[in-house]
Amino acid sequence: MGKTLDNVYKHQSLAYKYFLYVVSVALIVFFFPKGGKFKYEFQKGKPWQYENLYAPIDFSIKKTSGEIAEEQRSLRENKTDYYSFDASIPPAISATVTDELRSVLGADNLTQRQQNALLNLTTSVLDSIYTTGIFQDLPTSNMIRLVKNNEAIPLVSSGYLDLPRARELVTQVLSQISLVGDENLESIIKGALEANVFYDEALTETALEEELSRISFTRGEVSEGRLIIAKGEVVEAENFKILDSLKEEYESELWHGSNYYFILLGYTILVALVLIMLFLFLKRYRHEIFKNNNKVTFIFVNILLMVLATTLMVKNNESYVFVVPLCILPLVLKNFFDARLGLFVHVLTVLILGFVVPNSFEYIFLQTIAGIVTILTASELYKRANLFISVGQITLIYIIGYFAFHTIHEGNLENIEWILFGIFILNGLLTLFAQPLIYIYEKIFGLISDVSLLELSDTNSKLLKELSNKAPGTFHHSLQVANLAEAAANEIGANAMLVRVGALYHDIGKMENPTYFTENQITNVNPHDDLPPKESAKIIIDHVIKGIEIARKNKIPDRVIDFLRTHHGTTLVFYFFKKQQELEDEVDETNFRYPGPIPFSKETAILMMSDAVEAASKSLKNPTFMVIDDFVEKIVSGQMQANQFLNANITLKEIELVKKVLKQKLTNIYHLRVEYPE
Repeated sequence: MGKTLDNVYKHQSLAYKYFLYVVSVALIVFFFPKGGKFKYEFQKGKPWQYENLYAPIDFSIKKTSGEIAEEQRSLRENKTDYYSFDASIPPAISATVTDELRSVLGADNLTQRQQNALLNLTTSVLDSIYTTGIFQDLPTSNMIRLVKNNEAIPLVSSGYLDLPRARELVTQVLSQISLVGDENLESIIKGALEANVFYDEALTETALEEELSRISFTRGEVSEGRLIIAKGEVVEAENFKILDSLKEEYESELWHGSNYYFILLGYTILVALVLIMLFLFLKRYRHEIFKNNNKVTFIFVNILLMVLATTLMVKNNESYVFVVPLCILPLVLKNFFDARLGLFVHVLTVLILGFVVPNSFEYIFLQTIAGIVTILTASELYKRANLFISVGQITLIYIIGYFAFHTIHEGNLENIEWILFGIFILNGLLTLFAQPLIYIYEKIFGLISDVSLLELSDTNSKLLKELSNKAPGTFHHSLQVANLAEAAANEIGANAMLVRVGALYHDIGKMENPTYFTENQITNVNPHDDLPPKESAKIIIDHVIKGIEIARKNKIPDRVIDFLRTHHGTTLVFYFFKKQQELEDEVDETNFRYPGPIPFSKETAILMMSDAVEAASKSLKNPTFMVIDDFVEKIVSGQMQANQFLNANITLKEIELVKKVLKQKLTNIYHLRVEYPE
């Protein structure tokens, strides 16, 4: 039972990776749109590369979204406006006019015959005006229907009356007739007129929606067995539409019935293969990352986020698939790891998305090129201008790539979808979100970026200020080591910013007992003279442990704390070890040896060399070039003989380059000066 538990604990890291792998494959396949994949790839303007294609099923030729939009626009522009006719208004107006006219005519002592003539004229005028009715607002459309007695009557595009025109008509009619007593008739009729035809917006919109709903999304049928395209024939506009319709029909049919499980199996196998490639790459070339489950999880989370965002866009509106800022992926990974890993993960993610996006070849090509440009241009993101320059170049690549594909497909510069240029610009703006995203990832996953390193390298920070006050000699030593290590890192292509920060903080543990370290002793009194060598060695060794405690208390990232742990490796405190040997014959080395671990990267190895060389250089009596050369060789060779660099991925050639830089820098520091006369 105990052995079983030991094996479980021993392999729990690997078990977690298996779990992460399975969950990632399942999620990605779940995110994919529910549909099969057409087995032919084709592009407009290019020859058909397969055998003659005959229609495998009966299917309809789909109209393009542009054609449907054009039909909808035409219907909206030529829609029929509906107006309602209020039949209750004319009788009321007629009664009002008659009453007023009778009272006026009675006062004028007209005969009954004259009164009847005027009343008949009034009725005739009102009937002619209200036959069509008086519009509240004159129509602007040519297509008019008047809803009268529950019947929609089409009207001609002229002769509509509003109140001003109706009053003019009254004047014209009455001016042609001369009757006794008609001088008051005109004013009475004009004053009583009222609009009775009103625009019916609800009915108009209902009728328009009904017309829009009758738009057909197809334009013809293709029968099973019909030749669609022959081998070598160029895919032109008409053939392209038929092939596109067949593709849509084919993919929708595939996802039904027993096909569902086979398609699901196919997707699962392909995604599983892609993610296996990622694991193999990490295990073979980035073993330190592979061993760190936190970093592996970080990489997979970024892949899943990009796949989720892209598939959601494909499901909702595939035309806007380039809105998803996929270049954030290599940008973020390069910032936390390295360019090669960033590009590799980006390419694998693009391959996964190639299964689901439309025009997969164009998508894969553009995204791959954009990812390469991202890797080549994005550097030193802590400089604000660099991110904007990189994003501008990425956006330009998208635009140029789209322009090239459009000319290939269309053979001209017509029908360019200008909205896509706006989409590419929006993609660039969203890519700028990489900066705050990096900060979020730092807090969630405990990683460290160049921006954070730049903040930590500020010597006015609280912790470094405290070091300069409590242990000024150590602070000056740390600055010198930082300069040496940074120059060496630049020479061999290591992370210079990380080395510099590690050097600035590597000796912060000396703040606890600063006077026990020679660089902080300002008098000839050495407190070690009153202590046995074993206690002195313990104080010296403890500065590593105390430095780690101080760093953790001040929330220094683990990647920087690694420099505190490894800058002495497992070397001996040689001076006090020799003193102890003078007191006794048998000395336990473990009491005089640093706990380690030994350096495990180029950066930590550089710091060990720089720290030892700078500290020991203070004891040089006559630091000529030859003396410095022998001195550096002796120290670094001693570290190599002590196997301090076995775990560091630094080559002998790189160690030689580091030694060369250290010699040059120390020579510049200790060069002879002209002795000025007194």
